[in-house]
Amino acid sequence: MREMISMIVVLTVLTAVSGGLLAAVQSGTEVQIENQVLKFQKAPAIQDIFPEVTNDPLAERFTIKADDIELQVFPSLLADGSKAVAFETKGTAFSGPIGLMVGINLDTDKIIDVRVTTHAETPGIGSRAKEDLSFVSQFSGLAIDTNFALKGEGGSIDAMSGATVTSKGLSIAAIQAKQIYQKLKPEIVKQMK
Repeated sequence: MREMISMIVVLTVLTAVSGGLLAAVQSGTEVQIENQVLKFQKAPAIQDIFPEVTNDPLAERFTIKADDIELQVFPSLLADGSKAVAFETKGTAFSGPIGLMVGINLDTDKIIDVRVTTHAETPGIGSRAKEDLSFVSQFSGLAIDTNFALKGEGGSIDAMSGATVTSKGLSIAAIQAKQIYQKLKPEIVKQMK
């Protein structure tokens, strides 16, 4: 009985120490990981969407929390003087989550451009959504109230040949972006002033 109790105590101490070490490593690297995601995934997408801005969207980013949504917003002042924002939404594609950065002109409520930020899609098939801009360019210039579903589902977006599941995942991410934007636009405008 005594051996069993000592074994339980030893296992409890070991699991507590292990858990504490894992928590310390996680909290110690959390900021670094966030900075790497910002630098290598989000920043290139934002630079592609807004090639000529008069501010620094990364430095001026802010977070909006409403209901069950927490949204990181990248405000931009375009060369023509209009205001725009970019934010990321996620869809589910063939190999898992796929991120879509959406840039929207606040004055016209039109999509400026979109870029794929993250994916785990099959190289040469679903990965074309990030590499070949012909698919994502379909979103450019569309009004935010457009039906972003695939044409086969009554929408206005052509699916990529051989990558229908990836196309649908990005379509869903665009639909989420539309819903989030329509819901949070007053708060976004308020934060940008």
